[in-house]
Amino acid sequence: MATLILVRHGRSTANTAGLLAGWTPGVTLDERGAAQAAALPGRLAGVPLAAAVTSPLERCRETLQPLLEARPGLPSHTDERIGECHYGDWSGRKLAELSDEPLMAAVQQHPSSVTFPGGESMRAMQARAVDAVRDWNARIDAEHGEDAVYLMCSHGDIIKSVVADALGLHLDLFQRIHVDPCSLTIIRYTALRPFLVRLGDTGDLASLAPRENGNDGDAAVGGGAGAP
Repeated sequence: MATLILVRHGRSTANTAGLLAGWTPGVTLDERGAAQAAALPGRLAGVPLAAAVTSPLERCRETLQPLLEARPGLPSHTDERIGECHYGDWSGRKLAELSDEPLMAAVQQHPSSVTFPGGESMRAMQARAVDAVRDWNARIDAEHGEDAVYLMCSHGDIIKSVVADALGLHLDLFQRIHVDPCSLTIIRYTALRPFLVRLGDTGDLASLAPRENGNDGDAAVGGGAGAP
């Protein structure tokens, strides 16, 4: 079966502002995010890609654009099922403020129980994303053969939920997974089981340096901004 490269979008204006973007319009890549996107074609230069699929949100389309320009014949598709979680009334709010919401404890510790006010449940988010991956696996296999490699450009919580599914982890454990902006996560699917080949690979170890605010153990909802 197909091998999937999951790319989280480059760092966005919402990431640097500490906002939970969700589907808020007008969220684009910041200067660093644009540089991350520009480097993507070089990072993938040795990889033959059968297709590229992207979330419809602007920050993902911007991330994928340099790769599409470098590979003008690469088939490109949009799939809403790999769009960001619908955070509802939380969308556009500061993460620092949301940390005081009673629901945030469940987001961190029991996400399978969470439905965002005015938005979707985290279970529904994972289900639609995993369904999209399985549908695209079958399509890529049928059109390009079982050894084909394809790419999806998506969002932090979406990628984490797909990885959790591939590893057989309950959704309540997905907050133990972390993917930085413009990182590459690679899953090779087979008839018997998926294999996680890379997780959150940026080729940069800067994120291991001590953070100014320390690390209290909470996961970065929405994915975070990556290393400073």
